[in-house]
Amino acid sequence: MGAEEKCIRVWDLPTRLFHWALVVLIALQFATADFGFLSMQWHYRFGWATLALIVFRVLWGFVGSQTSRFADFVRGPKAVVRYVRTHWLGAADDANPTSGKVHIGHNPLGGWSVVAMLLCLLAQAISGLFTSDGIDEDGPFVASVSSATVKLATKLHHLGETVLIALIALHIGAVLLHKALKRDNLILPMITGHKRADAPAPMRFANNWLALFLFAVVALAAIALSRYGE
Repeated sequence: MGAEEKCIRVWDLPTRLFHWALVVLIALQFATADFGFLSMQWHYRFGWATLALIVFRVLWGFVGSQTSRFADFVRGPKAVVRYVRTHWLGAADDANPTSGKVHIGHNPLGGWSVVAMLLCLLAQAISGLFTSDGIDEDGPFVASVSSATVKLATKLHHLGETVLIALIALHIGAVLLHKALKRDNLILPMITGHKRADAPAPMRFANNWLALFLFAVVALAAIALSRYGE
């Protein structure tokens, strides 16, 4: 533990609530679609809720707290390669002496995993609006598009499920590796909002009321669209 290491605030409440609400919603959607838990009407409702959460998170990625902003953790290929070399392969980076330090929020590799997860879930939520099993279950907007679009959306939705499972497995694997090899607990900070790390420059945190306002607007829009699709 470094001399300047102390318990600092890392994640704001909106980001933490988003993360765990998304975990619950994904589990419920798998349960309703693949295991017959509740009816498919609930699958659609959970899908709308997921869409609202994803849109909120995208907006929060631009106006939210420092560690939640895309600008804070989305880096180019060189930064990702440098991170892998210095943190996982043990290579020295003479050009950047601070490259070996623990990242406060998402690291460059983890940042892209966040983007991949958001894009996959967004694609799943949107494609699900136009899917059909060809028997008795149709998405809310199947009647509004052509049969070719429905067929394509259905294929994308099934493919997206496989991709999502792979991304979840990679995410869990990365969390376990960080815990086992780096002694870096990534789960606890996403619960408490704090972690032990070298004290950085004061970080910027957005107002929780802004998050509530944004989510309320997005949720109302999702509810309006769901009513239109009935």
